[in-house]
Amino acid sequence: MEALIPVINKLQDVFNTVGADIIQLPQIAVVGTQSSGKSSVLESLVGRDLLPRGTGIVTRRPLILQLVHVDPGDARKNEDGGRDTEEWGKFLHTKNKIYTDFDEIRQEIENETERVSGNNKGISDDPIHLKIFSPHVVNLTLVDLPGITKVPVGDQPKDIEIQIRDLILKQISNPNCIILAVTAANTDMATSEALKVAREVDPDGRRTLAVVTKLDLMDAGTDAMDVLMGRVIPVKLGIIGVVNRSQLDINNKKLVADAIRDEYAFLQKKYPSLANRNGTKYLARTLNRLLMHHIRDCLPELKTRINILAAQYQSLLSSYGEPVEDQSATLLQLITKFATEYCNTIEGTAKYIETAELCGGARICYIFHETFGRTLESVDPLGGLSTIDILTAIRNATGPRPSLFVPEVSFELLVKKQVKRLEEPSLRCVELVHEEMQRIIQHCSNYSTQELQRFPKLHEAIVEVVTSLLRKRLPITNEMVHNLVAIELAYINTKHPDFADACGVMNNNIEEHRRNRMRELPAAVLRDKAHAAAGSQGEQDGAGSWRGMLKKGEDAPGSGPGSPLKGVVNLLDVPVPVARKLSSREQRDCEVIERLIKSYFLIVRKNIQDSVPKAVMHFLVNHVKDSLQSELVGQLYKSGLLNDLLTESEDMAQRRKEAADMLQALHRASHVIAEIRETHLW
Repeated sequence: MEALIPVINKLQDVFNTVGADIIQLPQIAVVGTQSSGKSSVLESLVGRDLLPRGTGIVTRRPLILQLVHVDPGDARKNEDGGRDTEEWGKFLHTKNKIYTDFDEIRQEIENETERVSGNNKGISDDPIHLKIFSPHVVNLTLVDLPGITKVPVGDQPKDIEIQIRDLILKQISNPNCIILAVTAANTDMATSEALKVAREVDPDGRRTLAVVTKLDLMDAGTDAMDVLMGRVIPVKLGIIGVVNRSQLDINNKKLVADAIRDEYAFLQKKYPSLANRNGTKYLARTLNRLLMHHIRDCLPELKTRINILAAQYQSLLSSYGEPVEDQSATLLQLITKFATEYCNTIEGTAKYIETAELCGGARICYIFHETFGRTLESVDPLGGLSTIDILTAIRNATGPRPSLFVPEVSFELLVKKQVKRLEEPSLRCVELVHEEMQRIIQHCSNYSTQELQRFPKLHEAIVEVVTSLLRKRLPITNEMVHNLVAIELAYINTKHPDFADACGVMNNNIEEHRRNRMRELPAAVLRDKAHAAAGSQGEQDGAGSWRGMLKKGEDAPGSGPGSPLKGVVNLLDVPVPVARKLSSREQRDCEVIERLIKSYFLIVRKNIQDSVPKAVMHFLVNHVKDSLQSELVGQLYKSGLLNDLLTESEDMAQRRKEAADMLQALHRASHVIAEIRETHLW
């Protein structure tokens, strides 16, 4: 199982080549406050001085440190002196450059940190990748994180504490990460910031290991026995104490190997019963063991994740398409595919069915039978007509002679006015269908024909051609719909079967009304004779005519005492219709006209509701469907346009390369995991 860690290192290398952080690999993150001894712990595990030193915040970018154990015989030539060296390092950002001088490694870490984070103590979450090859290390992957701080110093931003905290949480939130919480022994364990942060993402403590540093710097008369035994703060994975080099030791260039020997002597003297379970060497073995078991537990989920990502990137790469070789064939193929998808969207047979809203043919159907149909049904047959309007139309149609019957001309005038109201919703129906057919273009571009995203100029040209075709058909369709209403207005067919039935019912009602009037005739004759006698007497008194009325003081307008028009009626005055109670005959005539208008209007509305959708389908929808392919080919399939139309977007080639590299990396990672199964390491 020791070989599992090199496998993870291989996986890390695979994903480093594509600069991707999409797979959360098992690793160990070192968390602690500033000056808690994090860097000293890491250098003790490596066995060499390689990390930047100083006051305040020194680690300002995550350092992913891969320790690779090599056999002592696997030496590497030193390029400077030609000597063999058994320890060397490599940075990811310097590609294949080999570092055998660990002072150069430290300097490169500082340079790379300043290159990204600047020199004003700012931080960045962009990690530095460093791999150390040595026969004196165990296989480990460690992440050194900036130390937790409370107060900004120098030019640090005021929210430096929040920035560092967010950076740490981003790393340790990875469920495949073991948290190495570092706390100094000369501080209160109960107030450890490292353990506090670790518990936020690992409340059960299943992946947290505590390290207590500076055991040799505790106050006289005190020790860390209770802390190391877990009596103060229990930690499931354990608590390990270590002794770091002091600043004086570092200044005096004390070797890490010498410091480890001194550490062992200190533990034997101060904590003899716990010496075998503490110290740097025990910490390295423990971390190695924990990481191996953690890797073994994570591999099944890791394999599943890699397979899912491989399928996703394969689909993504397919959507980007292959580089164009035959331009003519590619252009014709894309035009044909777009035209087919456009027509299929109208027919409801498209490959990508919209689930969020109605689209294409379904929406056109909804416009015809719901939007347009309900709008027509909401039009009141007598809307905008009052009884006075109808009565005025009847009077105007009779001329100077009183009428015995309702004039037919008044019915035609009024019903045409009402039928004209159907034109506006009919034209609005055409507009809505036109808008939907315009929306289908975008739908096909987004969902159905992803290849068009590769060629933005071709996409723009196709949109322009289809839009132009729709624009040309719109006035033609509007003209036809206008004519449908004009046809209904041109001839009021009172012999229409449905209208004749309605007239028959009304004629029966009129006949019955006439018979009722005839029954009342004798009484009416007696009343008329009495009125005639009274009228003769009135004429004698000068009160039975308009002259008599004038004599009673109702002078004509403009006929004052000194006026020459006194006693003369002004015949230029036109009576203005006013609200008044209608006579029984007037009431009957208006009701007859209203019923006739309503009956005929419903017949015409039914015709319009049926004929307008048919006209829209024939002149707009079906015509565009039938001519779209030929229109696109005729406008775009030209040799002079091939190079321009099939020019890929600037970033498409780069995105295709990135997707291909990532897919290749995922396949390599899958092969690495397959090797684990074959060698029974899993």
